[in-house]
Amino acid sequence: MIPPQEASVRRREIEDKLKQEEETLSFIRDSLEKSDQLTKNMVSILSSFESRLMKLENSIIPVHKQTENLQRLQENVEKTLSCLDHVISYYHVASDTEKIIREGPTGRLEEYLGCMAKIQKAVEYFQDNNPDSPELNRVKFLFERGKESLESEFRSLMTRHSKVVSPVLILDLIGGEDDMEAQDDMTLEHLSESVLHDVIRISRWLVEYGRNQDFMNVYYQIRSSQLDRSIKGLKEHFRKSSSSSGVPYSPAIPNKRKDTPTKKPVKRPGTIRKAQNLLKQYSQHGLDGKKGGSNLIPLEGRDDMLDMEIDAYIHCVSAFVKLAQSEYQLLTDIIPEHHQKKTFDSLIQDALDGLMMEGENIVSVARKAIIRHDYSAVLTVFPILRHLKQTKPEFDQVLQGTAASTKNKLPGLITSMETTGAKALEDFADNIKNDPDKEYNMPKDGTVHELTSNAILFLQQLLDFQETAGAMLASQVLGDTYNIPLDPRETSSSATSYNSEFSKRLLSTYICKVLGNLQLNLLSKSKVYEDPALRAIFLHNNYNYILKSLEKSELIHLVAVTQKTAERSYREHIEQQIQTYQRSWLKVTEYISEKNLPIFQPGVKLRDKERQMIKERFKGFNDGLEELCKIQKAWAIPDTEQRDKIRQAQKTIVKENYGAFLHRYASVPFTKNPEKYIKYRVEQVADMIERLFDTSA
Repeated sequence: MIPPQEASVRRREIEDKLKQEEETLSFIRDSLEKSDQLTKNMVSILSSFESRLMKLENSIIPVHKQTENLQRLQENVEKTLSCLDHVISYYHVASDTEKIIREGPTGRLEEYLGCMAKIQKAVEYFQDNNPDSPELNRVKFLFERGKESLESEFRSLMTRHSKVVSPVLILDLIGGEDDMEAQDDMTLEHLSESVLHDVIRISRWLVEYGRNQDFMNVYYQIRSSQLDRSIKGLKEHFRKSSSSSGVPYSPAIPNKRKDTPTKKPVKRPGTIRKAQNLLKQYSQHGLDGKKGGSNLIPLEGRDDMLDMEIDAYIHCVSAFVKLAQSEYQLLTDIIPEHHQKKTFDSLIQDALDGLMMEGENIVSVARKAIIRHDYSAVLTVFPILRHLKQTKPEFDQVLQGTAASTKNKLPGLITSMETTGAKALEDFADNIKNDPDKEYNMPKDGTVHELTSNAILFLQQLLDFQETAGAMLASQVLGDTYNIPLDPRETSSSATSYNSEFSKRLLSTYICKVLGNLQLNLLSKSKVYEDPALRAIFLHNNYNYILKSLEKSELIHLVAVTQKTAERSYREHIEQQIQTYQRSWLKVTEYISEKNLPIFQPGVKLRDKERQMIKERFKGFNDGLEELCKIQKAWAIPDTEQRDKIRQAQKTIVKENYGAFLHRYASVPFTKNPEKYIKYRVEQVADMIERLFDTSA
């Protein structure tokens, strides 16, 4: 049991706690009552506010709707006014633009094009909305007039600013082919930047709005004329320069880089002039440079004027390529893309046709010359044909996209030149074989025949044109003619496709054929000489000339491609003719040979018969020596080395025989007048032989 005292304490604690709880409960009740009162007040306020809002809404909504309607009406009015202004503006376009259209676009192209845009819109408006309006006719008239003015301005700009490219600039352009930096500097400016801008703007407008392509015809006609005149001007420049200074450059205009010529020399097209110089040299001198008494006549037609014509044509071909490339670059900025190739094709026709016609004229001249047996004319074709073939890749690139007839012009000319060249080569070989034996045309001194010198000089030109000559021969399938086996590795399906090795063999066989024909003809011609010794000298001189010429010009290497023993064969022929010549002295030396000479003892008196025999031997020797020296002194051996060799060999033979004969009989009393028979000392005989083959002696 809980003690009474403790129970009393706990009761008091419980009573105190209960009292506190009652106080808290009383506070909560008071708070709830206040909260209820506040809630009631708030609900009353909100109800009042809602009522007021409803009243306000009922008042504002009608006003808002009325304002919105007013704004819509205002916008409609403004749009109507704007449309009216726009429509009215079309009626003013004619009057606003007529003055500018009438005065033309010169000097104010952008403003003019702006007016044309306004007129075009007015035309479209009236066509769509009021096709019967008189204003439509008026703006149509202005539009057509404006278009004509733009076309006229296009023509005027192209005419006034398209200038012929000077020969100096063209030569600089061609001369800079191997110098990339110079090439970049030499880009041609056909039109200034401002003019080009105007031309481009007009062309684009005419295509897009003018629906007109006539300006393209105007463009190609003007530019075609300038291109043609530029090339003709270059040719005329060569002609004038050749007749004056011989230098194909005009004086440069001071302080203008684009008109300042480069200092590079003009490349020569081939070896025409070298042929001339060689012909002149050999016609006047022998191989040793001394007078050889020859009656050689140079190949006709090889002069400076022809050289100029060839140079001019070759440079004109190069100029056409460069100028055509430049024209195409200009054209791509002005002419619409789908019309560029056709317009370019038309633009280059006159200049290209002129070049092709001139090339065909060259071929025609060569053909006529071949008919006259002037085979030197083929030398004109060689450098030109080589240049055309070298330039063909650039030609093909420039002519991409042009008509097939345009692309085929250069290949056609090349084929024509190859055919003509091959014909000339073949006819030349046949003519060498069949050249008639004209006695009056034979050299009296037995020196080199005109046919030999001309044939060799003609062949020497082939060294610088081996590929070209090979193409000529291959174009006519001359491999069958020369029985050259065709290696599949050397040829393709094309008859003219071959490698350099095959070309060499083909050309080597041709040269050997010419040399063989020449040798046969020389043998035939030598029969004109009644004296076998002169015949031998003639053949010796010609064979020696051929061999030395082959060696000096390196033709011998080309011959050796198919004839390994050619050099040895010529040396054998030369030696054979020397031996034949030496036999002419047998009738002299036989008088002093020991055969049938009397044998005598010293101190024993000779019999009359023996004395007479010795006298006859001396007289026969003297007469034979004098006769041979007189005749052979007029003969010629131009080659110093060969002349000295033959003289020395003959001196050795005669001196030995005569010396022995003289030593044996000089002291023998076979006559009372020894000076009558012993006319020459050994040294005098040697001196007489030394003067052989020397017309100046």
